[in-house]
Parts: sequence; structure tokens; C-alpha cells
Amino acid sequence: MRFKGKMKKDITQYMVYIIFLMATVIFAVWLGGMFFSVTNILNICRQTAMISVMAVGMTFVLATGGIDLTISGVVPVVGLIAAMVLNATDSILLALGAALFLGGVVGVLNGLLITFFTIPPFLVTLGMQGILTGIAMWISNTKSIPIYNETFNNIFGYGSVFGIPVLLFWTLAFMIFGYFLLNNTAFGRKVLAVGGNYDAAEYSGIKVKQILIKTYVLSGMLAATAGLLYCGRSKSAKYTYGEGVEMDVIAAVVLGGTAMSGGTGNIFGAIVGALLMGMINNGLIMGGLSVSQQKIVRGIIIIIAVAIGNFNSRKKKV
Repeated sequence: MRFKGKMKKDITQYMVYIIFLMATVIFAVWLGGMFFSVTNILNICRQTAMISVMAVGMTFVLATGGIDLTISGVVPVVGLIAAMVLNATDSILLALGAALFLGGVVGVLNGLLITFFTIPPFLVTLGMQGILTGIAMWISNTKSIPIYNETFNNIFGYGSVFGIPVLLFWTLAFMIFGYFLLNNTAFGRKVLAVGGNYDAAEYSGIKVKQILIKTYVLSGMLAATAGLLYCGRSKSAKYTYGEGVEMDVIAAVVLGGTAMSGGTGNIFGAIVGALLMGMINNGLIMGGLSVSQQKIVRGIIIIIAVAIGNFNSRKKKV
């Protein structure tokens, strides 16, 4: 019985890698060498960089048993504000500071509403998502804002180093940062403790409310960073950037081995999950599937991710 339980644990722990391998084989048979060209692989890395960065922040939030839907609202608002600041001052530092500050403020608001007003995270972040989306449409008048600072565009998305997209370096940097923070710091251990057992964590002296607020601040600031990457890649800011991205991010994190009920977290798995989502989106487009068919496949993947998450949650309680 113990051996069976261990086998189940191992399978779910490595599920994202199994699905990634299966998807690779399917696209290899379906699309052939065209899918695995260097150009296309680098394109997938560019497309998934923003999801990967946000997946790091979402891992911490889900690890506490929470959820953050505001990321798809933070991305466009931050991008638009940063573009306005950048075009007005031509200062990358001011644009970066404004973006991170705004992302942090949204995180603080989310955390305070969840902890001190005891409103469920889903409702708080869903409401905040609507507010931010409305603000993005309002301040931009539903028009895109071009970014003329080429240094900004190169640093935050459009550039490359020795032929390697700069977005890949951003992904690697935040993967290392997230892994270290979760696995090698007191903050990371407290995050997992809060998600594992809220009451026990509180009784043991952990300042649970502070930890929760910090996780939402982290998620907000990483979503803000992703907003800058969207802008740098397209050389513009638009209110539609990041639309619906929260579902891809949550699916990537859950497929990567983080249970939605909290208590677990896997940064590397989340990055692989993000690459999987990007690879599937890219493969479906190359395969000639319509937008409606792509949405169906993505919906199936999200259901699979939630099912895996629920299985992990039940297993944790046994």
C-alpha cells in the first residue's frame, strides 16, 4: 500500500514533464521538423516569457491557498502607465519604478482586503481585475500607445544577446529568483506552512496576514514586470495586453505541481508548465487550427490542470 501511494505521488509530481513529453511527440509527428526549427523554438520562448514570469508569482499565491486573477488587469494598466511616463520623461528608471510601485500597490490592496476584511481571494481579485481593466480602457481611450525608446524595447523584450532573445534571460532570472526564494529562505518556508495549515502556522508564531500580503505584493510586482515585457516585445502599450492570461498562468502553475489548496510549490515545474502552454498554443497555430478550436484545446488543458490539482489536494489530506 505504501509503495502504491509513493508511486501515485511520483506520477503526479512529474505529471507536467510527462505531458510535456507527450505534447512534444504529438507535434513532432504532426508538424515534423518545422516545429523544432531553432527559429520556432526561440519564438516559443519569447511567447511564454511573460507567462513564466507571472507563474513565479502565482506559485507563491497558490502555495498559500489563495488565487490572483488581477494579473490580467495589472499587465495593461502598468504597460500604459509605463509607456506614458517613458514618452514624457524618456527615463527607463522612472517607468520601471512607476510600474513596480503600481503592481505593489495592487498587491497590497488585494492582501488587505483578503486578510483584514476576510473576503475570499477569488472575489477580491476578480473585482480588482475588472477595476484595472476598466482603468486601462479609460486612460488609453482603447488606443495603443507607441514606445519610441529603443533601449527600453531592447531590454524588455525586443532585443537579443548573441542571437538569444532577451526574454529568455528574463525567464531564467526569475526562475532562479523564485526557486531560491521559495526553497532557501524563511519567507518561502512560511508561505508553504501557511498553505499547509493556516491555523497551525498562526499558532506557531508566523504572522500569517503579513505573509499573505507579501505574496500578493510579489505577484503584483511580477505581473507588472510581465507588463513591461509585453510592451518591450511589441514596442507599444495596449489595454488588451494580458487579456485572459490568468487562466494560462494558473494552468501552468498547477500542471507544474503546485496544489490549488496550498502547502506545495514548484517553481521549475511552473516554468515547464508555462513552456508547455506556449508550445501547445504555438503548435495549434502552426497546425492551422481556428481560434475557436484553440480555445477548446486550452479549455481541456485547464480542466486537466484543475483535476491534477484536486488530486494532489486529496492526496495531501490522506
